[in-house]
Amino acid sequence: MPRAKTPSFITEIPLIVTSQDEAELRSRFNAGMRLYNALLNESMVRMNLVRSSSLFQAAKKLPKGKEKSPEAKIRSDAFDAARKAYRYSEFDLHSYTTVVAKRSDWIAQKIDAQAQQTLASRAFKASEKVLFGRAKGVRFKLPNRFKSMEGKTNKQGIRWVENEFVWGKLRLKAIIDPGNKVIAHGLKSRIKYVRIIKKEIRGTWRWFAQLICEGVPFKKDKNFTPPGLVGIDLNVSNVAFVGNDKAGLLPFAEKVPTFEQEIKAAQRQMQRSQRVANPDNYEPDFAGRKGRKAITKKGKVKKGKRKWNKSQTYLKVAAKKRELERRKAAYSKSHNRRLVNDILRNSNQIRTENVSVKGWQKRYGKSISAKSPGFFQAELKRKAEGAGGSFTKFSTQKTALSQTHLTGERVKKSLSDRVHYDQTGIVMHRDLFSAFLARYVDEDQLALQDACEAYLGMETSLIEAWRRYKINCEQVGIAESIAVATNVRTQVGASANKGLKPLVLR
Repeated sequence: MPRAKTPSFITEIPLIVTSQDEAELRSRFNAGMRLYNALLNESMVRMNLVRSSSLFQAAKKLPKGKEKSPEAKIRSDAFDAARKAYRYSEFDLHSYTTVVAKRSDWIAQKIDAQAQQTLASRAFKASEKVLFGRAKGVRFKLPNRFKSMEGKTNKQGIRWVENEFVWGKLRLKAIIDPGNKVIAHGLKSRIKYVRIIKKEIRGTWRWFAQLICEGVPFKKDKNFTPPGLVGIDLNVSNVAFVGNDKAGLLPFAEKVPTFEQEIKAAQRQMQRSQRVANPDNYEPDFAGRKGRKAITKKGKVKKGKRKWNKSQTYLKVAAKKRELERRKAAYSKSHNRRLVNDILRNSNQIRTENVSVKGWQKRYGKSISAKSPGFFQAELKRKAEGAGGSFTKFSTQKTALSQTHLTGERVKKSLSDRVHYDQTGIVMHRDLFSAFLARYVDEDQLALQDACEAYLGMETSLIEAWRRYKINCEQVGIAESIAVATNVRTQVGASANKGLKPLVLR
């Protein structure tokens, strides 16, 4: 009988690591990376044998049937038979792990049996995603991409003992703030297992222990969630919400620095360094034209070139670029988490359209990267369910909230039309009106009568939210104009100092 699942939360604590401890940790992570790659390769080999077998192909042709029906059980048993024929299971990969570790004595000395089994489970789940069609392939790890290892319990192997991280003979002290209520709550809870991770911060590797604790995370008093419903309309750059007595149209990652110019400059410098250090990996330059001007175009990368020399300059600039991207992601996550908390203060019963953020990525790649609406949606779902609420999605095609009028008719509009002119005479921002209607959707059915009766009571809150959004947009526009004017003045001053003709604004 499987063990009953209990809620969990993570408490992250920084560790004090000396140079000797870091050398040992790097050695263990190197062993873990090599073991994981070996297990991932074996798992993919067995998965491909299963997928190409006649048993698997015959199982695919069987009728699916309903859940827990005889047809579904027959189909499931057929797939299990195909897996057993090629020993493709998590338990079989655990057995293979023991064999590989024993063949390499140094791996067995560096990594305990519990950590070996978690690596095997991690490799098996990665290959299983490919089998189920949830991923196109797997990624073998490099030293700078293998950043975490964990145990199975807090009794042996990687564990937390008396406010210290313990892994075999390695004992690391932790930096614990006695006044931090979040950390204190995590240390008081029962620890299921422990994970150690490494992060590159400002060019230096920092080590952290993540305690996976049983229960729910610490909740601040100001984050109390009253009963009620909140309708959400998720967009590429903002989110509209409508609660019982409050509404809002909030931008994602507002005033968050994107470091676009700095990242582009670093990428250009890295490209120049690569061309200087690896001239044989590029095709020769050739003459071209840009309008009437003759220019020299750089040659493309030759096909099949795998050996690349990386200079010290390249490595330094690459580290600078990674730091900028880390800061950008950290700022965006922090702001979006704040938005989640603001919305959940209205209620933890969330209703929203089932939008595809992956579909947005193909069309709005840079905007999605900067604003992270997918992270916001996942965080909202996690925190709402963690607070004892719900996160309900409904069909976009069946409801079509942005096209629906209170009369019941649907009128299509383009994405550039941000104002909804209802047939009843109501004028409201498109996203706010969709979030209002989302409150009255149940099982893909919109209760228009209830929405019509409730609109007059919510109109004041909706108009106030639209007014705040307009003021915020005007302030951002003024700030951008000031920044542009300041930049122009700087250029004018620099031109004057050099004796050049100053820029003329038209």
